Amino acid sequence: MLDAFKSGADVLFILLGGIMVLAMHAGFAFLELGTVRKKNQVNALVKILTDFSVSTIAYFFIGYGIAYGVDFFSGAELLVQKNGYELVKFFFLLTFAAAIPAIVSGGIAERARFNPQLAATFLLVGFVYPLFEGMAWNNNYGFQDWINASFGEKFHDFAGSVVVHAVGGWIALPAVLLLGARRGRYRHDGMIAAHPPSSIPFLALGAWILTVGWFGFNVMSAQTLAAVSGLVAVNSLMAMVGGTLAALFVGKNDPGFIHNGPLAGLVAVCAGSDLMHPLGALATGAIAGGLFVFMFTITQNRWKIDDVLGVWPLHGLCGAWGGIAAGIFGLQAFGGLGGVSFAAQLVGTLAGVGIALVGGAIVYGGLKYAIGIRLGGEEEFQGADLSIHRISSTAERETNW
Repeated sequence: MLDAFKSGADVLFILLGGIMVLAMHAGFAFLELGTVRKKNQVNALVKILTDFSVSTIAYFFIGYGIAYGVDFFSGAELLVQKNGYELVKFFFLLTFAAAIPAIVSGGIAERARFNPQLAATFLLVGFVYPLFEGMAWNNNYGFQDWINASFGEKFHDFAGSVVVHAVGGWIALPAVLLLGARRGRYRHDGMIAAHPPSSIPFLALGAWILTVGWFGFNVMSAQTLAAVSGLVAVNSLMAMVGGTLAALFVGKNDPGFIHNGPLAGLVAVCAGSDLMHPLGALATGAIAGGLFVFMFTITQNRWKIDDVLGVWPLHGLCGAWGGIAAGIFGLQAFGGLGGVSFAAQLVGTLAGVGIALVGGAIVYGGLKYAIGIRLGGEEEFQGADLSIHRISSTAERETNW
């Protein structure tokens, strides 16, 4: 009776986490919708939902098996054991996996073709993401054993600063570079067209949905009720606040930066949220918030890389910082619980970045040369909404006879 109650409680716990992270995908959608120009809003919404659906198929049939050696090709009487815990664990981890194309989507917005992106989603969630996920979270290929033997501790990534965010952001970088900038963004005379956000309220709504859902992302990464820790919740809170205030200060009151600030902080704290002291989490988040604003500005203005939502600075760089920060603020010398090594965190983070860069380049490079990944000039001018979906986000254009 007690075992049944425990397994039932664990199922409910991780199911609620999965639902909260599923809700975060609405945040991804509205963050992109508010950031892109009005002629690409419908496409932002459609991409997130269809990418999630393709991700589910890829992860159910291929990716989950690669990461954990588990498949669901058995009778329902086996699947329902322990109240179906293994099934809801799959659902929870799927919502993480589906964040990869949701992250990439923001970088390649406004000029990417639709069907090639769905093909990329299938390949990334089916093969690239679970390769490193299995190495970090399931000791595939003896990766964690090697890290432990070499540096005295395993690579620690509690909720995916590196496994999810850094991998997503570094996959997005070659995708953005292979696509090229939006037409008219960078002019030959050196001037830069601003392309301001279409809706700050929708951008803010997306950021808030992501921020709230993130407490499921981090806290429920414990995966069982017995392992839950209030430290994770408070550290997530402190990192969120630190990221917001740093982005406010460094971004000089810019609302786009301010609403991405909490996301930067939360990305960075995922890895060490179960180890850090809240003051360490505050510092981690604040550094991430400043890093995002600084690197977003350099990426767009100096390097002329047209990463629309800044997903490489936000997820790629802040995620990598989070992996390394766990090896600093997780140490007992900095008030943490210990059990981490700076060198292990650095090497584990670099491994994730390397796999993501190579995987992203292969997937998007292959698709570019096989079928093309970019909309035509006229299609991009019309906007993805009319070119791909044959409807705009508001009806004025269709009914203005």
